[in-house]
Amino acid sequence: MRRIFFIVLLGSFTTLNAQIHEIGAFLGGSNYIGDVGKTNYVNPNAAAFGVLYKWNKSPRHSWRVSYIQSKIAANDLDSNVPGRQNRGYHFSNNIKELSAGLEFNYFDFNLHEFGAKVTPYIFSGLSYLNYDDLYVANGITKSNGTRSTLAIPMIVGIKANITKEWIIGFEVGARYTMTDNIDGSAPSKSPYDSLKFGNLNSNDWYVFSGFTLTYTFGEKPCYCAD
Repeated sequence: MRRIFFIVLLGSFTTLNAQIHEIGAFLGGSNYIGDVGKTNYVNPNAAAFGVLYKWNKSPRHSWRVSYIQSKIAANDLDSNVPGRQNRGYHFSNNIKELSAGLEFNYFDFNLHEFGAKVTPYIFSGLSYLNYDDLYVANGITKSNGTRSTLAIPMIVGIKANITKEWIIGFEVGARYTMTDNIDGSAPSKSPYDSLKFGNLNSNDWYVFSGFTLTYTFGEKPCYCAD
């Protein structure tokens, strides 16, 4: 029994050390989709930056963890909707997001093979975000502390190796949040219930668009089945 346990443990350790890893940075922009401002789906208007790590389990999929933060902002005066222009609300919110999930490559992306490699990819998982709990009183947006919630990231991108160790990518990722109050339209605390506005049946979205640059390290993985 102890021998079997030792073999399993050794196999797990070998597998762990036979993976290839990536660590790097994200730099781009953010925009918001909700009850205030423009209704464009991809329209970055504030800087976003963060770090990410990938554990490549095969040439087709990776486990990915990232941290990104940004200011999310919108202004009704920038909208082409007359009702929003007349209302004139605006807000800014500080988003800090931690995400984890699975990245899937459309084509094999084996970094230990010679030559240039390019592949589109998709990513999804779960995000945990911290944001300002806003409310609007007399046309002025105010903060009532911070809150946390979950979001579902949906990312599409394309990446390529620029050297043996470095990979560059570009991605656009929408996040569907479990809150309707990124913009202050649905205050969560009871004293502010009368201040709600907009579509209260639809939660807020935000989008991160930008470039990733990662450095690869680790031993050559064994992708064989036997």
